Amino acid sequence: MNDSLLLGIDVGTGGVRVAVITPDGELVSSAATEVRTYTPRPAHAEQNPEDWWRGLKLSLEKVLCDIDRERIVGIAVDATSATLVACDNKGKPLRPALLWMDVRSAKQSEMITNTGDPALKYSGQQIVSAEWGVPKLMWLKQNEPQTYNDAEVFVDCVDWMNYKLTGLWRMSICSATCKFFYDSNWSGWPTNLYAAGGIVDALGKLPSTVMKMGEVIGGLSSIAAKQLGLPAGIPVAMGGIDAHVGAVGVGVVEPGSLALITGSSHVMLGQSDSAIYSKGLWGSYYDAIIPGQYTVEAGQISSGSINQWFTRNFTLSAHKKAQNQETNIYRILDEVARKIPIGSDGLVVLDHFQGNRSPFSNPYSRGAITGLTLGHGEGHIYRAVLEGVCYGTKTIFDRMREKGLDPVKVMVSGGPTKSEFWMQMHADVTGVPMSIPSNPEGPLLGSAILAAVGASLYGDIREAASSMVSIDRTIEPSMEAHEEYKFFHERYMEIYKALAPVSESIARKVSA
Repeated sequence: MNDSLLLGIDVGTGGVRVAVITPDGELVSSAATEVRTYTPRPAHAEQNPEDWWRGLKLSLEKVLCDIDRERIVGIAVDATSATLVACDNKGKPLRPALLWMDVRSAKQSEMITNTGDPALKYSGQQIVSAEWGVPKLMWLKQNEPQTYNDAEVFVDCVDWMNYKLTGLWRMSICSATCKFFYDSNWSGWPTNLYAAGGIVDALGKLPSTVMKMGEVIGGLSSIAAKQLGLPAGIPVAMGGIDAHVGAVGVGVVEPGSLALITGSSHVMLGQSDSAIYSKGLWGSYYDAIIPGQYTVEAGQISSGSINQWFTRNFTLSAHKKAQNQETNIYRILDEVARKIPIGSDGLVVLDHFQGNRSPFSNPYSRGAITGLTLGHGEGHIYRAVLEGVCYGTKTIFDRMREKGLDPVKVMVSGGPTKSEFWMQMHADVTGVPMSIPSNPEGPLLGSAILAAVGASLYGDIREAASSMVSIDRTIEPSMEAHEEYKFFHERYMEIYKALAPVSESIARKVSA
């Protein structure tokens, strides 16, 4: 076991990342290759599945140059979802994949929501997201019937990659449940829902075998082995959705635990031993991550992306200072913001720059900066942006508590963990400790954990996570700061309620 190595593969929106990881969770090497996203029309987003495979080959060439490939004993893939691939039974795509962020199926999402089918409990008592698989299948049938009819197989990104690795069509229970309404605790595939959407025949084109994460799909095929430069026969374990596998990679595998996967957005994934259904919370998804447990999902559509937007466009002074000192601009801005008091001298930012996913489920809400005076500078607004994102996080945590999932400790992964200042703010605003794993690559480590289970190095996902995930540090909240932030969070809530009807009126006007 000490000589064994595991291969984690992450097919994200920006590209394909690969990591070689030891059975105790140590990152040996990693590499990434960009993949292009095409946006042929507004609301459309597509990728070429063959680019994922090419990206994997290029990343493997980089990461394995000094690695004894015979030591690799397990492989697993995580990927974006629902990224729909229509292909023939040999895996040849019939058109570009509809990427997860493609929302051309908004009309179809309203149609399927209006059916009122019991399976819609997963959508959080709101309109089914146009990101999900069922509306995309409906759109394809209604708008590209030739492609729909010619397709022999419909799969998600992770399942297409697994076919390329093994030559076997299998579907991850993670994506099947969270994006296609499969329910292993109820009736399997919701035939009535698919029939109501006019796509019941699609069920015959989805892989007939749904597998739990960590189960072995099969060995690496000789064809794939030759293309990738790896030994044939390496066990390929079932993976899942990138964020969900990322939750495994930060050790969120027990009821009551919560993962905060950060980046351009915030995704919160909590485990529960009982079902929680509520507006603004997706799920509860049975078996989606850990067999016998329910997964509750929530999220902020815009978080790191707002920070990036403001920093890129409105921080002239900080940019000049960072250039002069040859340092990171975020380090400069953090230093300035530290000197500004809690509440940013009266500024409150509403973080709904692309609407709100949780807990208000309001696609028409918009971002706002309130309380501006001539005395405010870029440091004030920067701090207010960070605080606004944290207020959104607290609002979600509060809703979870109302529904019985009390996050007492949060495991955090993603780029924002590099800012100690912002992580401390998250802890202070929410009143919850933030734990940062030693390995910040949550999805890649999560894939390696699944690979370790598939290679029989560990008995199950929980045992593997316990051995492979370690905590670098835990940021405890200042309860004095927490009490001070409560006032501004209350104003944040009032601002949303006051602006919601105005924002909706304007949003509908400009999108008409």
